[in-house]
Amino acid sequence: MDQEWTTTTFNSEERERELREFKRKTGIQVKLLPSPESTREQLALWREVLRTGASGPDVYTVDVIWPSILNENFLDLKPYFANEASGAFPSITAAYTVDNKLVAVPYDANLGMLYYRTDLLGQYGYRAPPQTWDELESMAARIQAGERAKGKKDFWGFVWQGAATEALTCNALEWQASEGGGQIIEQDQTISVNNPQAIQAWQRAAGWVGSISPPSVVGYKEWDALNVWVAGNAAFMRNWTLGYVDSQAPRSLVRNKFDIGPLPGGKARRVTTLGGNGLAISRFSAHPREALALVRYFTSRDVQVRRSKVFLELPTRPELYEQHEVLEPNPHFAALGQALRTDLVSRPSTVTGKKYEDVAKVYIQAIHSVLTGEKSAPEAASSLEKQLVLITGFRKAPPPGTNRAAPNRSPEPTR
Repeated sequence: MDQEWTTTTFNSEERERELREFKRKTGIQVKLLPSPESTREQLALWREVLRTGASGPDVYTVDVIWPSILNENFLDLKPYFANEASGAFPSITAAYTVDNKLVAVPYDANLGMLYYRTDLLGQYGYRAPPQTWDELESMAARIQAGERAKGKKDFWGFVWQGAATEALTCNALEWQASEGGGQIIEQDQTISVNNPQAIQAWQRAAGWVGSISPPSVVGYKEWDALNVWVAGNAAFMRNWTLGYVDSQAPRSLVRNKFDIGPLPGGKARRVTTLGGNGLAISRFSAHPREALALVRYFTSRDVQVRRSKVFLELPTRPELYEQHEVLEPNPHFAALGQALRTDLVSRPSTVTGKKYEDVAKVYIQAIHSVLTGEKSAPEAASSLEKQLVLITGFRKAPPPGTNRAAPNRSPEPTR
């Protein structure tokens, strides 16, 4: 059961080619099953299918935020993949580990990235992409005004994912964490989301809607933003690494006119949300030996190197970011490898465990209400804080790096 949302003809053919190669080497036949686009819809489907037991799929791709939620459904893969787990980025392996159990083997990494039109930056006198969100805002506004003056009435400065889905969690977390606004819930089990830095970041994003971003951006998922981008109607786009292949496809109007790089930073630092998939094996699998072989094949060094070339997928092994065969077709991978070491921000899925789904739901609702103008950012942050206390039972405290000497302790939630 595959989670990947990029389903172009090219990608489908390449993935089928990989499975044919696996069958040639092992004699094992694999049937690939598709999935919905939305992460929340995917999780609901995974749960439904896992309830079928041995009649369901053997191997599942598992989103980096799911291990604690689906832990009981999968085998512990540590006895079989200790070397693979220790050879991956520690932060990635940690995301797939629950109570010392390796729920899934890291398969690919994914980062939120900035896509930018190199041709337009040059035309408007910019030598480099924006380094900060403020720079992005001013550059996007200027390029948008210039392109519209040329008659391109549908042109926008910046497109991103504003629909009430998990992608919005990733976008908003990048906005607030880069300004020093914390990670919603910190690793020490404190709720930090109601703070001036996060509120300011949300307010700035709300100001983009209808100005440098289309009013409909509040309904955009990954594909919606990508469609605007490949049609040549945006100067900048926030998307995942998976969007590169479609951006560079023969029919793309931005083909050979763009580049990608780290997202802009805020007053605190530059951050990017960790995404990606691991491969897990159902504890109900009727074919565990074959399933282990498939996971070993897909997480192997050779397949990761090939996928870095074909799909621009980020390898999970640090040493591959120093290999000529990986860096030659993707010279910017060196910077992305550094981002995987130093710039990651993780959603609070590990610290909240099975409650993450509820945590994400109320966070998404709060952010979306600010973007649509339903609530002010201070009002949304205050309400969200109260909801998170009730959901988790954690106390409130300012984000790390601020004055945490006297945290605001919350009463125990009503049971």
